[in-house]
Amino acid sequence: MLVSLHVKNMALIREVEVEFGKGLNIMTGETGAGKSIVIGSVNIALGTGNFRDYVPEDADYALVELLFSTRNSRVLQRMEEQDIPCPEGEIIVTRKYKGGRSISKVNGETVPVSFVRELASELIDIHGQHEHQSLLYAKNHLAILDEFAGAELSEKLKRCRELHHEYQRAKREWQKAKDGEGERAKELDFLQFELNEIETAALQPGEDEELEASYRLMVNGQKILEALGETAALTGASGYSGASDEIGRAVRAMNAVQSYDASLEELGNTLADIDSLMSDFNRGLSDYMDQFTFDEQELRETEERLNLINRLKTKYGKSIEQILEAGHEKAQRIEILTNYEAYLDKLQKAYEKNKKELQKTADEISKIRKSYAKQLSKKIRDALVDLNFLEVRFEIDFKELEEPAENGKDEICFLISTNPGLPLRPLGSVASGGELSRIMLAIKAVMADKDAVETLIFDEIDTGISGRTAQKVSEKMAVIAGNHQILCITHLAQIAAMADQHYIIEKKPANSKTVTNIGLLSQEESIAELARILGGARITDAVLENAREMKELAKNAKKY
Repeated sequence: MLVSLHVKNMALIREVEVEFGKGLNIMTGETGAGKSIVIGSVNIALGTGNFRDYVPEDADYALVELLFSTRNSRVLQRMEEQDIPCPEGEIIVTRKYKGGRSISKVNGETVPVSFVRELASELIDIHGQHEHQSLLYAKNHLAILDEFAGAELSEKLKRCRELHHEYQRAKREWQKAKDGEGERAKELDFLQFELNEIETAALQPGEDEELEASYRLMVNGQKILEALGETAALTGASGYSGASDEIGRAVRAMNAVQSYDASLEELGNTLADIDSLMSDFNRGLSDYMDQFTFDEQELRETEERLNLINRLKTKYGKSIEQILEAGHEKAQRIEILTNYEAYLDKLQKAYEKNKKELQKTADEISKIRKSYAKQLSKKIRDALVDLNFLEVRFEIDFKELEEPAENGKDEICFLISTNPGLPLRPLGSVASGGELSRIMLAIKAVMADKDAVETLIFDEIDTGISGRTAQKVSEKMAVIAGNHQILCITHLAQIAAMADQHYIIEKKPANSKTVTNIGLLSQEESIAELARILGGARITDAVLENAREMKELAKNAKKY
């Protein structure tokens, strides 16, 4: 549930913090008091709104912070996957705007706004003033039915998506193979040429690395010989006097005197080791120089081989392994083109097999949907009757697509008749804005037990209703509030009377400016606010008594 809302520098709000409770949280206030700012702020925090519409020009920054407490396993799993601590299921969503940029954080960790939207879809469901218009689109009807069907359908839909992907791939391959039959001879010749080029090269894995090492050695052969000759001259390996002879003389000089002082023995041993190492070095150097050869013919052959390999890398892959793999693939393709009829037959059978499996799964999905459609239709009709659609008829119409899609073969449409004698017709051609709003509420009420989202927000769902219908709407909202937290902005006393927590949104002067505040009302203050809604500018004792009675009746009507 949404525990609290903290807002700074949003339109007329300078700073407000509101704590919400369980059940039905009602917000009322005069027209223009700033009720829309509350919903706007929540939308902004959750990444679906824009700061630019709300931030005052004189504000350095703006901030919206939401505190949620949740037991939703999907939300907790996503938090764990992002390695964001979530102690005791508390989630703080913060969005700050400064210098033309906004930053989103979840429990102090900076996150992309897409992640916030993903969490929001599981934490809160905002039914805005025009959301009921979504009922005009048949694709949303299918989503509602599928959600109502729940787990029994979800696995089938997952499998359907997988099969549809496989079916589309098989269909593309078969169609491409059929379309390409005329170009088969040309492709076969070209592939054979490329394969011959690869096979003729007779490449060996790792060959390029060995050749490059040899090539570097041969290219720099003259430099190596010159450096080795100079080294041999300096060390004495060339037979001339050098460092080796000088060290030998030093050893003999040290041997002549070290018997006079025992401490000289260690120095003498060190010098002897140096003499031995120098002798070993000179022998090794001489051997290397004797074996080192520089062959111009071998250099040219190595260079040509490397050029061939690099040319093949340019055409077929970045390494010898990739070139050989490309050759293997071309050989397989040649095999296919050589036996093309068998290949086409194999693709066609795979396509037909996938199509059959997809159709079978789509049929199973349709059967499940039709079973649940009967239940859903009855529940929605009953909910509509509760909302004062007394002679309403409601059905779900099925049409079959020409070819199954990733979510099955069904196209559905909600049909309704709100008056006796009138035929069933699509919602969009029958219902008014106020009726659509009530129909959406009926659907929300029916789906409440299926919905894992803990918090629902209704922004002025009372549009176009009054009297007995308003009373019915308030009772239906109270039913939903039995197992969901609801935040509702309303102008109607019948709905406001049902509040478990009643908040007033009002404008007040402060420091030569007008600001919006939100405050929790006591029982008596809530009755006074109901009287204001009922009586307008003049609130009499009779109006107050009426408000008090309305509050008491609402209390008795609640079933939680």
